[in-house]
Amino acid sequence: MGTKGTEIVGMDVAKLIDLLNKALADEWLAYYQYWVGAKVVKGPMRPQVEAELLEHAEEELKHANMLAERIVQLGGTPLLSPEEWSKNSGCGYEAPSDPHVKAILEQNIKGEQCAIVTYHKILEEVKLGNDPITFNMVRKIMEDEVEHEHDLEDLKEDIDLIK
Repeated sequence: MGTKGTEIVGMDVAKLIDLLNKALADEWLAYYQYWVGAKVVKGPMRPQVEAELLEHAEEELKHANMLAERIVQLGGTPLLSPEEWSKNSGCGYEAPSDPHVKAILEQNIKGEQCAIVTYHKILEEVKLGNDPITFNMVRKIMEDEVEHEHDLEDLKEDIDLIK
């Protein structure tokens, strides 16, 4: 842990680590939800939906890596087990029990909307503490989540137009 790097955080570092670990839990569960959804999805535009889900899965994994690295920089420990992911997640995990493209897209849109709210709350917290490192990282992740929501809604709209 960098002493000066932690000192400039301007807020309770333990609280920040807790917030980041909750987001980390959400990212791991989102990664799996996208990945497994891509494996089971069926219906119109399946290849396009599958490709989009796999792309988003990769980005969620990238987010998890960013969060874990920041947690370690702050002197914390990233969540160490899948059981901890479920326990600490704010957005949860919804198994893709209905493999139809619309159902899978709706599940993931809901997940992205939850992620947007989660990251907005973290931004508000770190903005008050004046932590530019975490703020910039979380802002970038939130941009990706907003883009994911838009991409998924566009796909769902295209599928709705199929007669």
